[in-house]
Amino acid sequence: MLLLGLPVLLFALITWQVVADGPLVGVDERLSRALVRPDRLSELLADLGNVQVAVPVLAVAVAYVAWHGRARGADRWWLPPLAGALAMALVPALVAPLKAWTDRAGTPAVPPAVGYYPSGHTATALVAYGAATLLLLGALRSPAVRRALVVLCALLVLGASYGLVRRGYHWPLDVVASWCLGAVLLAGVWRTAGVGRMAGVGRTARPPAGGGQPK
Repeated sequence: MLLLGLPVLLFALITWQVVADGPLVGVDERLSRALVRPDRLSELLADLGNVQVAVPVLAVAVAYVAWHGRARGADRWWLPPLAGALAMALVPALVAPLKAWTDRAGTPAVPPAVGYYPSGHTATALVAYGAATLLLLGALRSPAVRRALVVLCALLVLGASYGLVRRGYHWPLDVVASWCLGAVLLAGVWRTAGVGRMAGVGRTARPPAGGGQPK
C-alpha cells in the first residue's frame, strides 16, 4: 500500500500545482527551457510512446502469455493477460479527461494548444512496455533474460520520456505525472502476474483419484 500510495500522492500534488499554477509550474517551465533541444534523435525517442509502436509490443506479450499459461494448464491463465490489456485500455480512459480538465498549454516548442497534462505518450510507453515485462517475467525461467528484459523496459520508458521533454512535446511535470499514473495501473498487473506464476503449478503432477502412483 505504501508503494501504491506514493505515486498517488505525488500525482495529486503535481496535478494540484498544474491546476493552481503553483510554484512547481515555474520550476517546471525553467527546467524545460534548459532541456529542450529539438533534434532527430529526440523525435525518434518520443515515438517510442506512440500507440502504433508500444501497444503492439504489449499485444504480442499478452498473446504469448495467454498461450503459455493455457498450454501449461495454469489455473486462471487468462487473468494476467486480461489485466495487462485492461491496464492499457485504462490509459486513454484516464488521460483524456485529465487533459480536458487541466487544460494545460504546451511548451513554446510546439504549436499553441492545450491539453498537454498528463503525457499520454509517456503513460502509453510505461504501461505498454511495463505490462509486457511483468507478464513475460512469469513465463521466463532464465534470471539473466529476466534482468535483461527489465533493463530493456527501463531504457524504452526512459528513452521515450527523455525524447518527449527534449523535443519539447511535453513539460517535465507532464512526464513525471504519467509515471505516477502508470505505476498505479501497473500495480494491478504486478499482482495478477504473480497469481499467474503461482497458478502455473496448479495442475501439474496430480495423483490419480484412487490414490495410486501416477504412471
